[in-house]
Amino acid sequence: MRNLFFLLCLLSLLVATPTASAYTPDDPVVIQMVDRGVRFIEQSKPTNEGEHVVCAYAHYKVEHDDQNPFVAEGIRLAQKFAATIKNGQQYKSNYECAVSVLLLCEVSPTRYQNELATFKRFFDEVQLSNGGYTYPNEKKGDVSQTQYAILAIWTLDRHGFKLDYNRLYKAMEWLLLVQDRNGPWPYHGEVPRNPGLTAQKETSMSMALAGAASLLIGGDAFRMWGDTAPEEEDTGFVGLPKAVKIFKEDANQARRKKVKKPPEAPIKNAIGRMEVWRKANPESFSGNLYWFFYTAYTTERYESFVEIASGKPISKSPAWYNSLVTELMQLQSKETGGWENRAHTAPHVSTAFAVLFLIRSTQKALGTGASASTIGGQGFSSDVSKAQLVNGKAVTKSPAQTVSGMLQLLEGDGADELDGQALADSASLATDPVERSAQLDRLERLVRGSQSWQARRVSAKLLGMSDELRVVPALIYALSDGDKIVRLYARDGLRFISRKFEGFDLPDDPSNSELRQAERKWREWFLKMKPDYVFIDDV
Repeated sequence: MRNLFFLLCLLSLLVATPTASAYTPDDPVVIQMVDRGVRFIEQSKPTNEGEHVVCAYAHYKVEHDDQNPFVAEGIRLAQKFAATIKNGQQYKSNYECAVSVLLLCEVSPTRYQNELATFKRFFDEVQLSNGGYTYPNEKKGDVSQTQYAILAIWTLDRHGFKLDYNRLYKAMEWLLLVQDRNGPWPYHGEVPRNPGLTAQKETSMSMALAGAASLLIGGDAFRMWGDTAPEEEDTGFVGLPKAVKIFKEDANQARRKKVKKPPEAPIKNAIGRMEVWRKANPESFSGNLYWFFYTAYTTERYESFVEIASGKPISKSPAWYNSLVTELMQLQSKETGGWENRAHTAPHVSTAFAVLFLIRSTQKALGTGASASTIGGQGFSSDVSKAQLVNGKAVTKSPAQTVSGMLQLLEGDGADELDGQALADSASLATDPVERSAQLDRLERLVRGSQSWQARRVSAKLLGMSDELRVVPALIYALSDGDKIVRLYARDGLRFISRKFEGFDLPDDPSNSELRQAERKWREWFLKMKPDYVFIDDV
């Protein structure tokens, strides 16, 4: 049965019709689409407060600027929801609270921990006795609202908030009960009176994907998918290569062990049934725009978790992504950059969903695909300067094809003449342990003591890309570098190595107090990993 599930999961990769083009979120065409969409969002004036929050979330996922007025207003509204839900559940509260959790966790789970704790309590209090979530005064669970509640709970789980996993178990149990016997899920789930699945009303592709995604999301919160670290080193992240060792405390590890885990077989069978139904009922999104953009975002979420649960290599350009990118390209307004088609959702919300799909926001949240290329690019272009060392100075143009060659350039007197292009795209650290260690030693010396801002920039970038715990002290040191780009590379490298993607909230232009606080927190974190280490340059 396990093999059957994996086979059926992989069918999802065949549902979308392949296109001639192979797109990725980093494709210039996609980047331009996203940029135009973000500009449209920024100029929109949502009258619905929950819609403003989800649009702010999409904006922040792209530009990571919580000082942007549109995003700042979204944060304010999310805080407002946290303050007002204490007076009781409102009609749209499940959605509003869920997207608020997504936004505040993305911006800073530490800064907004009180609001997030309030949302966590809210989802505990409004859950129906059968395990689902719905509108006030309704008895049947709502698959759409349950999807967003579980997404919020999963997000809180990943940021260490103390959860009652029995409640999550109950929500997943309800989803298994209300699946239509043919495979999809309904909008309102009717729990069968007799054992076994029954025919449900109001089934659709959007709800089929929502129900299946929610089971996979819940399973991930229970650490059911993929290869995990040994129990004593459970990291809380799944789906990453075994060679990548993640240093992240899992605040819920002990709590999770105390509750019963959902059985895998019913979940995998449910996903398998849905995939069989989905393959037999292909949907042409552009031919039916009703809930199109909502479904596109749900599709990305579902497919991202299928990749994790199936344990297969992450595809950079899967067929389903290519197909929907092509459709979104055709539907995007040439004049405004938004997605203004009639699709039940308002244009700004449709645009937010489109942007979240295009950037593969769920994959980013999962940490899959995290690589050196995600660290940044400040100060470096795609073209590499051609420089070689002659009598200690860069005088001609020739690319540095290896790290050793690049180091020779940077250690010379003419490093600042390299115009930020000293490292070729193909250059990488050595795989031989001895040679690699020597290269890291040289890079650490450069980032700590070189008089060349260029040498320090390249060194900070390469150290951050190394994924080596040993370089953390050098990167912490580089946080206080006088060059802003060096600081950014050091910060992003620390985030990558630790998988603490919020990075202790260090902004691009920190104040002295913010900088000192970040340095202190990174030191405290490193000492948990290496208790015997002594920081000789403590401030």
